[in-house]
Amino acid sequence: MIATLYGTIFSMDPVNCIVILECCGVGYRVQVSAGTLSRLPSPAYQPDGSEARGESVRLYTYMAVREDSVDLFGFYTAEEQDMFKLLLTVSGVGPKAAMSILSLMTPRTLAMTIAAEDTKSISKAPGVGAKTAARVVLELKDKLSKLYPETGGIPEIADIPTAGKSAAKSSKLSDARDALLVLGYSRSEITAAMKDINMEDSLEEIIKKALAKLMV
Repeated sequence: MIATLYGTIFSMDPVNCIVILECCGVGYRVQVSAGTLSRLPSPAYQPDGSEARGESVRLYTYMAVREDSVDLFGFYTAEEQDMFKLLLTVSGVGPKAAMSILSLMTPRTLAMTIAAEDTKSISKAPGVGAKTAARVVLELKDKLSKLYPETGGIPEIADIPTAGKSAAKSSKLSDARDALLVLGYSRSEITAAMKDINMEDSLEEIIKKALAKLMV
């Protein structure tokens, strides 16, 4: 069982939330949540593998072994890893569904959502239907009330402004928006998160910065 990985980011796929973390010359393919992706440093390697520089990072991991595959799921914090494991205890929730939920909200926000029995918000995660969301609330509410005694509901969401015309004309912005839609965020949420985006940034950086805002 691989519990943690420590190394440098070799490559990053922000659309599918996949990173290749190189540790001692071995590259591990790791599926991460949107929140974890937003906190990781950008790859410091050239496509040919040269110029190995940059920050080292540690990911808490969970290894899922099936008959036809072995998958690694990575988390920036132990708290997120623990929430992932809790989600896996829910009937009908597998690693992909658990990661999908954690890509929409932080562990603490999820705990608040479950405390409020807000199944609608949970069901926004791609691949998670209303019945699955209801089971998440039913099976985890008591457990999470002990881990997060301060939870008592979901913060109110402020009005979200519309996007400017100049942003709509940018293909880079459009690509970033499409990537965030795939992760399950609404157009209004994406518009708010990308309001002050610097268009000089790369597509990867735009997505990461938007995710950082969406996960607050």
